[in-house]
Amino acid sequence: MKKRGIKIIVAFVLFIISLVIKFPNEWLNNGIYILLYLIVGLDIVLKAIRNIFRGKVFDENFLMTIATIGAFAIGEFPEAVAVMLFYQVGELFQSYAVNKSRKSIASLMNIRPDYANVKRNEEILKVNPEDVNIGETIIVKPGEKVPLDGTIIKGKSMLDTSSLTGESLPRAVKENDDILSGCINQNGLLEIKVTKEFGKSTVSKILDLVENASNKKSKSENFITKFAKYYTPAVVIIAIFLAAIPPLVIKGAEFTDWIYRALTFLVVSCPCALVISIPLGFFGGIGGASKRGILVKGSNYLEALSDAEIVVFDKTGTLTQGVFEVQKIEAEGISNEELLKYAAYAENYSNHPIALSVKKAYRKEIDTKLISNIEELSGLGIKAKIQDKDVIIGNEKLMKEKNIEYKKCSEIGTILYVAIDNKFTGYILIADKIKKDSKEAIIKLKKSGIRKTIMLTGDRKDVGENVAKKLELDEVYTELLPDGKVEKIEELIKTKTKKGKLVFVGDGINDAPVLAISDIGIAMGGLGADSAIEAADIVIMTDEPSKINDAIKISKKTMKIVKQNIIFAITIKILVLILSAFGLSTMWEAVFADVGVSVIAIINSLRALK
Repeated sequence: MKKRGIKIIVAFVLFIISLVIKFPNEWLNNGIYILLYLIVGLDIVLKAIRNIFRGKVFDENFLMTIATIGAFAIGEFPEAVAVMLFYQVGELFQSYAVNKSRKSIASLMNIRPDYANVKRNEEILKVNPEDVNIGETIIVKPGEKVPLDGTIIKGKSMLDTSSLTGESLPRAVKENDDILSGCINQNGLLEIKVTKEFGKSTVSKILDLVENASNKKSKSENFITKFAKYYTPAVVIIAIFLAAIPPLVIKGAEFTDWIYRALTFLVVSCPCALVISIPLGFFGGIGGASKRGILVKGSNYLEALSDAEIVVFDKTGTLTQGVFEVQKIEAEGISNEELLKYAAYAENYSNHPIALSVKKAYRKEIDTKLISNIEELSGLGIKAKIQDKDVIIGNEKLMKEKNIEYKKCSEIGTILYVAIDNKFTGYILIADKIKKDSKEAIIKLKKSGIRKTIMLTGDRKDVGENVAKKLELDEVYTELLPDGKVEKIEELIKTKTKKGKLVFVGDGINDAPVLAISDIGIAMGGLGADSAIEAADIVIMTDEPSKINDAIKISKKTMKIVKQNIIFAITIKILVLILSAFGLSTMWEAVFADVGVSVIAIINSLRALK
């Protein structure tokens, strides 16, 4: 780009000098113009010749070459140079725009790991990440990229996840935490047990998504490709007729005049602005989205998203965190801390998610010597002796069966009632927590024109309705199995308008079929299931529902820019084509209609990046 820029500046200065200073010898003047033409236009001419031999005759290089050689033939030397010079300026702008778009996406490419430090036979070997097997231990030093997905078995650190999620805030990780490839280890030394081979790791999938995004063309892009295929040969044929027929049928008409008009017509007709700026607009939109942690698998999905009308959410892991946590402790006669301690001791030997939540909330080491006489009461709870006290912990039925008077909790979630020595001592509420930005996401979606927000869940009716009420969703359907979700989506698709699109947002294995049949499937990619990410059209790497609204805004802005470019380019083209056919425009107006329109459209496309 730097070399091309210098070449254009030198040629432009010499061109201005040759226009201002006229040498007495006409051959010398013309020789300078030919030299300038070779400086700025030789590569275009050679490209046109190469493309002819490859069967690509009617492209912009062919149009530029035939128009400029024709201009030389009729003695319009300055205009021939001007066409090539300004065309090269347009090409420079295009290269700059493409590079800028690529850089925003290429920042993602920096997540590709160069090597992995794998521990084998007490030795640490530097190997290709693709050669590491599941179950092996890798070492990640401070400043290194995490090469493969895994679980931390030793060490703690802060991770830079910005390349995956777009978030600048580092994330703290410790033993037993899952870790995704593509993150950068900031300080501590980590030992990680590999859980996925490189080909199935997060970093590999992200790179694959980005690299293949341009393969899926939008309707607008397909339209322009087909348009250029038929349009270019048509205008060449019209130009030939324009040069040959009027001098034969119109009295007094000169061949030189009509050849000039035909050449001007050819220069104007070049569809560069459309062919370049429209894919560039989508490329910019995909790049702008990737900077915010939103990966779009193709411009067709970006285009479709602008017509989103109904947004359907899964509950667990999408609108809620998908992790059972202690939300509330209400003790009677003892402190909340003591109540939690007795509950954690009683649940110590259970691997049930509810028991794990209690132990996680307790956070202290459990002295198993203090626990005895553990008895699991099927469908009710647990009975145990802790520090010579009889502790029972479980549901309402357990309290009733043991004839213990208890204070009923009316909140939604799993409630563990605790009694010590047959006396009620309080309850612990365990529930899935709503994500902090879920409410904000629903509000923003409604403001942006989404007609309906709906939630589908396999959870109990009371739990699902409680979440829907808190988030002010329009509709909720509960206790659905995966096939039930598919049936419901098929019903909802019938309720949308002809142009409208249905978006489904999910993260679990059971969401994959629904993501696949929806008009647009969006997966939560940070902690989402592989099958859901695979089936989705758009992946939210931050797991934030509010990013869905960002994706829709980016989509609408991109489509607005693309439509502006189409209308602007076609309007100017038609206007100047008519003028050139009637001899009312010169080659200079033709240059503006081609290169000037291209440059303006390219600059406009760059706005999609922001």
